[in-house]
Amino acid sequence: MIGAIVGDIAGSRFEWYNQKTKRFTLLRAKGESRHPCYFTDDTVMTLAVADAIMKWRENGGGAYDALSAEAVMSMQDFGRRYPCAGYGGAFRLWLKDEFPQPYNSWGNGAAMRVSACGWAGRTLDEVKAISRAVTEVTHNHPEGIKGAEATAVATFLARTGVTKDEIRDVIVRDYYPIDFTLDDIRPSYKFDVSCQGSVPQALQAFFESTSFEDAIRNAISIGGDSDTIAAITGAVAGAYYGVPRDIRAKAESFLDVYLLQRLYYFERMFALGS
Repeated sequence: MIGAIVGDIAGSRFEWYNQKTKRFTLLRAKGESRHPCYFTDDTVMTLAVADAIMKWRENGGGAYDALSAEAVMSMQDFGRRYPCAGYGGAFRLWLKDEFPQPYNSWGNGAAMRVSACGWAGRTLDEVKAISRAVTEVTHNHPEGIKGAEATAVATFLARTGVTKDEIRDVIVRDYYPIDFTLDDIRPSYKFDVSCQGSVPQALQAFFESTSFEDAIRNAISIGGDSDTIAAITGAVAGAYYGVPRDIRAKAESFLDVYLLQRLYYFERMFALGS
């Protein structure tokens, strides 16, 4: 799950200043750049979903509607703790609603927050069910549900030793026809917040990678919604390669104590090292 957080932080400074190259300093803090890195809503909601899954498991797991209820409470709680993290307009209203309802979104906010599902699920079917339960409380459009599930499934397969080619086969068969290379799309790719316009690109950044860091650089190099694309790529790449200790340590320095606690608690509960 730390992989998604690294991707979000690394991509944050390029969201409005796209970098169509892989040559850049991966993580820049305040004082190191005119446009420093920072965590965004992608990190906040990734950890909110993780928090919901932990509470659901602590209460015995069980019905997925109970997980959905936990997801609503955790996301609203985290949203209120971090009100300026960069939420979209509809989601910002949802966070404040006393009786929040799904709003038929197909946005990539569904996909950027589900990496914990790929780690918490014990089987592929359970990963899919967990992903749907935490997604459809906001993003109940078929494309939103699909984008989240594709990300969670790819993360699960990556962490369980499935080869990159096999992961790609599953994604192409069940989710998206990835019939392009990053070099094909880089010159013309633009900002696109839809799942269908960003999840395939994020996954291709992983498929073309040679290491975790290379995957993040691939994701940022195509431009567009850089923090979210890199978060999705990082979720899968982190599960597949692991996250180098130096990169993890640098990324953690951007988080406050509360977010770090949520991350560490989740990793302990599910015995994760990266």
